[in-house]
Amino acid sequence: MFQNSHDYSNGSRRHFLAQSAFGVSSLALATLLKDDQLLAAPEKPALEEIRYDLTPKKTSHPARAKSMISIFCGGGPSHLDLFDRKPLLDEYAGKRFPGDGIKYDNAGQATSIIMPSPDTFQKCGESGMEINTALLPHFGEIVDDVTLIRSMQLPNIRNHVAGMRAMTTGRGREGWPSLGSWVTYGLGAETQNLPAFVAITIPRNPVGSPYWDSRQLPSIFQGTVVSKSEPRIANLNPISQLRGKPQSNQLDLLKELNQIHLERHPGEDDLSARIASYELAARMQTAATEALDLTKETEATHQMYGADDPVTKEFADACMLARRFVERGVRFVQIWNYAWDMHENIFAALESRCKTCDKPCAALVTDLKQRGLLDSTMVQWGGEMGRLPVVQDRGAGKKPGRDHNTEGFSIWMAGGGVKEGHIHGATDDFGHRAVKDVVTQHDFHATLLHQFGLKADELHFEHNAQPVALVEPGQGKVAEGILK
Repeated sequence: MFQNSHDYSNGSRRHFLAQSAFGVSSLALATLLKDDQLLAAPEKPALEEIRYDLTPKKTSHPARAKSMISIFCGGGPSHLDLFDRKPLLDEYAGKRFPGDGIKYDNAGQATSIIMPSPDTFQKCGESGMEINTALLPHFGEIVDDVTLIRSMQLPNIRNHVAGMRAMTTGRGREGWPSLGSWVTYGLGAETQNLPAFVAITIPRNPVGSPYWDSRQLPSIFQGTVVSKSEPRIANLNPISQLRGKPQSNQLDLLKELNQIHLERHPGEDDLSARIASYELAARMQTAATEALDLTKETEATHQMYGADDPVTKEFADACMLARRFVERGVRFVQIWNYAWDMHENIFAALESRCKTCDKPCAALVTDLKQRGLLDSTMVQWGGEMGRLPVVQDRGAGKKPGRDHNTEGFSIWMAGGGVKEGHIHGATDDFGHRAVKDVVTQHDFHATLLHQFGLKADELHFEHNAQPVALVEPGQGKVAEGILK
């Protein structure tokens, strides 16, 4: 009988794998590395010691927040018609804007004629926060849990793409790591079986990956996209032929091949990150499937979020998923919706959009509070701009809207050490631009990092021998006025 002369003990098995790493058995690894442009990369010089994984990391100072849910409403929700009532707009309705006239007009269709806000604002809660309760009745029920920032400003930004980049990466131009990537780079995650950073998309004119991309940071810190329809996470489940033991064996083999290749190419930090990503993907097959299963939620919870109503179901599912991810240790969750660019027929459009999100977003804050998670979870709602106080005329037969305004707009925050029932900052008497306690994107990011226990001036990454940071030195200051 034929006798195998080779001893495949652990030591010689490793030798065999090393020898075959450039042969047939390494084809799968080679394909992955080639696709990621890592196989043929020249050896890089060793950089300072950096962990390319998601293990929890120490903070610079005690953290008030462990996680964050950012509900990004792209397009520019109108602060004047939702959060920042200006009586002077009623007094000047139909008249020309006084003084030097309207500035910061992007589309060039804004007139100088003042357009008032709806007469449906009411003071809510013990704080007496005044908001448009006709459009945001459920938000009116949680105002005593939130800080309303009425003085957001994006200097030198005019359009949506630059504004969304500024709010998510700190810069209006493309090519920089996103906020979620920076937070997970600085802190890691509380779970090793789910991504540290998740982006849940509710596509209306869907936005793209630059807003959850890691860019210069290692890829392990990039946001994992969760879509509204199946497959919720792309390529999460293997094909049927590979499920079970076959997949396990294949992954074990690839892991050894990966490690051998890494040892032969020291300093390949990108490869370290990619290996960590592949290993996380394998662990996610069970953990993510469970986290995405909304049938585990009670009927009462579905009703509280509005998942039983077709109008609110998309947002309700997204908000429930966000809470489930945070419960399971995910560090940063973004909910992306682009539906707020209202250049015409603004009041009907606002009514429609607010109906989809008001109940689910308020329920998210309430649910986190009931479960004891709000103290350690920051929730933020808002977009990249507000709207102008004057009419935008899109032509005959079209009802008026409002044009872009990045010089003054509103967002709200709750949890994670943020003040409750508090209004921070103010715009001028016409809501045209922020004039008191202004918060730029740099201040906003510095404040978020502070709540996570990170110092903005210490969080940086060396890329091509150049420092990359979310907040560049001297740009942002912590907005102490919104913090407890």
